[in-house]
Amino acid sequence: MEATERRRAAADRVRVAEDTVERLKEGLAEFGVKLPSLRIDPVSCAGDEPAPLVDLGRCNIDTALRLCEVLAEKERS
Repeated sequence: MEATERRRAAADRVRVAEDTVERLKEGLAEFGVKLPSLRIDPVSCAGDEPAPLVDLGRCNIDTALRLCEVLAEKERS
């Protein structure tokens, strides 16, 4: 794979990660859950061939409990 193709593939991976983060934000928002630190991990995007990671981040206990409630409700249905 030549340099141009590698850069294009790397950009595609980052774009997929960005789209995934947005989908997660939207999906969680439908259940009243907001993870304030939800983002792409910037370190994982460094270098010539990034391997983006989604950083679910830190949240307060109320948000964590709300997420537990949503998961429990989903499991029951």
